[in-house]
Amino acid sequence: MEHSIAIRDLTKRYGDFTAVSGLTLEVEPGSICGLLGPNGAGKSTTFRMLCGLLQPTAGEGRVAGFDLRRDTATARGRLGYMAQKFSLYGDLSAAQNLRFFAGVYGLTGERKRRKIEQMVDVFALGDHLSMASKQLPLGFKQRLALACAVMHEPEALFLDEPTSGVDPVTRREFWSHINGLVEKGVAVVVTTHFMDEAEYCDRISLIYRGRSIALGSPDDLKAKAATEGRPEPTMDDAFVALIEAYDRAKVAA
Repeated sequence: MEHSIAIRDLTKRYGDFTAVSGLTLEVEPGSICGLLGPNGAGKSTTFRMLCGLLQPTAGEGRVAGFDLRRDTATARGRLGYMAQKFSLYGDLSAAQNLRFFAGVYGLTGERKRRKIEQMVDVFALGDHLSMASKQLPLGFKQRLALACAVMHEPEALFLDEPTSGVDPVTRREFWSHINGLVEKGVAVVVTTHFMDEAEYCDRISLIYRGRSIALGSPDDLKAKAATEGRPEPTMDDAFVALIEAYDRAKVAA
């Protein structure tokens, strides 16, 4: 199967500092890949390179068949991106944001009208269309941001801490939308600090000190962290154990 996202030995340096080193990752259509790691580990830098917002120093990366180093602008048109912080235009109404982003993604005429109507229906935005987006309740801000990110039917969707700050009910609702997109074949890359959300991922790359120190399904990562005294570790247990094991190995080396 052709991968929607494929990177090999992706590296980003800032002078003598290496933020991301030799990252390799593949994400198939209709699957979710999670990027986990402590603050400062290199998740955000990795994410920005995958989205085409940051040029890698070395390595190869392709999204929807386009080279991230040579075809950045074209690749962006085939992906959706939702930032951790609300990044829409706060003084524009929800309806105006939808129209604006539809235009940014090249939607015109009847197709533009139909996609906006579809987003309003899918995300239940009808009662909030005239409200300035900065005044929307947080859950509706997240809905609007996701609607703007997917209305052009991207092949790959990048979500940076998409449910940060929202209540558990809204988080579950948000993930139901994500799973609906996955069922349609969208490849999703998500960063999250909620370990229960990591369980929704098909594969997880644990990023630490600029490297991917573990890659596999949630069950794979938990199995790597299992011990005689803790035969069934949680994702939290696995997260801590794998990082501690990496640090011990580096000290021993």
